[in-house]
Amino acid sequence: MLGIYDCFGYDVPFNERYKLKKKSGFDCVMLWWSDKFGRGEGYKKDAEYAIEAGLIIENIHAPVHEQDCLSMDNLQGESVFESYMQCVRDCKEREIPTVVIHLPGDDFPINERGMGRVNEIAYEAEKCGVRVAFENLGNKMNLEMVLRTVKSKFVGFCYDSCHHANYAPDIDLLEKYGGRLFALHLQDNGGRNNQHQLPFDGNIDWENVIKKINLTGYSGATSLEPMNWDYEDMNIEGFLHRAHKAAVRLDGMRNVLKCRK
Repeated sequence: MLGIYDCFGYDVPFNERYKLKKKSGFDCVMLWWSDKFGRGEGYKKDAEYAIEAGLIIENIHAPVHEQDCLSMDNLQGESVFESYMQCVRDCKEREIPTVVIHLPGDDFPINERGMGRVNEIAYEAEKCGVRVAFENLGNKMNLEMVLRTVKSKFVGFCYDSCHHANYAPDIDLLEKYGGRLFALHLQDNGGRNNQHQLPFDGNIDWENVIKKINLTGYSGATSLEPMNWDYEDMNIEGFLHRAHKAAVRLDGMRNVLKCRK
C-alpha cells in the first residue's frame, strides 16, 4: 500500500483533498489529529471524509504543541497526557490501528512522572487494542528509555527518515528498533527547511534506508510525510502526482531489494 500524510499544505477542503489523494493513486492516509495548524474543531470529521473517499486510515498523528511537557507536574503536563489518552480512545472508536506520538526532546528528560504517564498510555493502548508508535526526533535518549522500559506489544516505533538524518545520523535506529516498527514517515532532507521534501529531491541515501527497512521485516504501507514548502509553484494535483511517483519508486525499491536478499 502507498500512503501519505494529509496536512501537507494547500488551501483545499479536506473532503476534497482525500478524493484527490485517491485519484492520484494513494491507498491510505495518515491523519493530523488536532485542531492546530488551521484544522479547527471539526478535524475528527476528516476520518469520515477519508473513508468516504475510499482511503484506508493508516494512523493518526497526536498533537505536538505540548510534547515537551509530558513530565511536568502542572496543567500542561496533564493536558498533553490526556490528549494522548484521548487519541488512543479515538482510534479504538474509529477502528484506526495506530497513533503516532512525539516524546519530549532530550532537553526535557522523561522523569518518573513522565514514565508513569507513558505506562498509563501503554495500558490504555493494550485495553483498546491500539498500537502507539513513538517517533524519532531530537529525542534519542527519551526514545531509548521508553522503548527499553515499556515491553508491551502495543508500543513501538515510527521511523522518520529525515529526522533520523538531522538528529541521530550516528545511530542505526532501524536496526535498534526495527523489530517494533509500526509506521513510516518517509521524507527527504533538504530545501529551505532541511526537511519534509519529497523523496529523491534531497540528500538521503534511499537505497540504504530501504535495505534497512527490509531487514526489519516491516510489511506495512510505504508512507510519505512531505510538505509543499518547496513546491508552492505546483498545484495540489501536481504535488500529489509527484508524491505518488516517489512513493511508487520507493515501494518498487522495497520489492526489488527484498528479492536480492
